[in-house]
Amino acid sequence: MVVGSFLNVVIYRLPIMMHKAWRKECCEFLEVDEDKDVDEQHYSLVFPNSQCPKCQHKIRAWENIPLISYLFLRGRCSSCHTSISIRYPVIEILSGVLSLIIAWKFGFSLALIPALFLTWALIALSFIDIDHQLLPDDITLPFLWLGLLCNVFAIYTDIYSSVIGAVAGYMSLWLVYISFKIVTGKEGMGHGDFKLLALLGAWMGWQVLPVIIILSSLCGAIIGVSMILFGGHDRKQAIPFGPYLAMAGWIAFIWGQEITNAYSLWMLSP
Repeated sequence: MVVGSFLNVVIYRLPIMMHKAWRKECCEFLEVDEDKDVDEQHYSLVFPNSQCPKCQHKIRAWENIPLISYLFLRGRCSSCHTSISIRYPVIEILSGVLSLIIAWKFGFSLALIPALFLTWALIALSFIDIDHQLLPDDITLPFLWLGLLCNVFAIYTDIYSSVIGAVAGYMSLWLVYISFKIVTGKEGMGHGDFKLLALLGAWMGWQVLPVIIILSSLCGAIIGVSMILFGGHDRKQAIPFGPYLAMAGWIAFIWGQEITNAYSLWMLSP
């Protein structure tokens, strides 16, 4: 849950850091001065200290204890009493619960620590994509390489399946993207989705990709249609696919073999 508290910082700050970097690069490319009204203060995942977005009250240590502080403060800022989003404790609880499942699955083994980091990365990617429709390379690419590195030692699958999984994961969605663009003239998904599926393929091997694609498509279709029919979501407005990929990938990471075996038995049954 402490890691979940840090993930809240990553989810909020990393997109801001990316936009600041893009703005600076654009100004340098166009050879124009940056707007002097833009805040020039150094901004990172650790600086400045967390504060209330409304009254700028500095969050003290006792106000930053995962879940406990939220309950103690009754979900409000101690200074201005503005409501604190319920999502902060939800992400902390989600991080704790998923970490417990990972510990149960892998036990005290070489596979445990990388699996925990993958889980936390998928949580961060999912919520960033929900908020901004972005899947930052700062997360996806390092974890793609980490998956390949782990499987050099055959921790989750053999290195051949891992490399083919990374290539097949990227190319499968890229082909869908290109085909959709040729037929409709529109972009059906972002490039970050290709990289995320490549990441999952690198960790689990090409054999699990069909399970991930089917699960993510099924979840995306059900939730997307529900949002349009019951949530008033504009059907022309894009829905991020990254969270469904991450959800399906994590499920396949834990129970992929069991799902595949159950499906095979079902197909072979008379």
